[in-house]
Amino acid sequence: MDTLLRETVNAVVNSRFPEMSIEGRRQIESILIREEFPKGAIALNEGEVAHEIVFVGKGMLRQYYYKNGKDVTEHFSYEGCIVMCIESFLKQVPTRLIVETLEPSIIYLFPRDMIQKLARENWEINMFYQKILEYSLIVSQVKADSWRFESARERYNLLLETHPEIIKRAPLAYIASYLLMTPETLSRVRSGVL
Repeated sequence: MDTLLRETVNAVVNSRFPEMSIEGRRQIESILIREEFPKGAIALNEGEVAHEIVFVGKGMLRQYYYKNGKDVTEHFSYEGCIVMCIESFLKQVPTRLIVETLEPSIIYLFPRDMIQKLARENWEINMFYQKILEYSLIVSQVKADSWRFESARERYNLLLETHPEIIKRAPLAYIASYLLMTPETLSRVRSGVL
């Protein structure tokens, strides 16, 4: 039995739909596909179609895109988190995002066709899937609002408060990009100058 698989499913389910039964969790476990990647690997490339929701078992990944020749970090995920290129996944169109491993990583793929099949058959899986989509929309809105209304210091402090793992583990250039600031501005924020 894959202990990491069980721990990952429990962490992801507990973060979205903690009341899911043991049977529902085991059903999810039974269809997940395990993949391992070294640091710096591309798990999904721009132009590919996202056919799965990804549960992170071990490691850290980032989603990013290119704008004006620079890469812009969209999202970080680590143990117990989900990675999803939502537009590509829902519409089955090529993504503009790239998913890269920042550490050696073990991920579990939750295939779209199986999610849909299980969601039709099992109300718990349906509710879990709904909660994943709701959470993704909320995270997108919170991030957009942060970019629009908060100062650089407020954005950094919010990240430090809500996701200290990112601050500890991700390269500073990617953190700066994620927070929509230059590495120099991030350095000033971290040192208390800003």
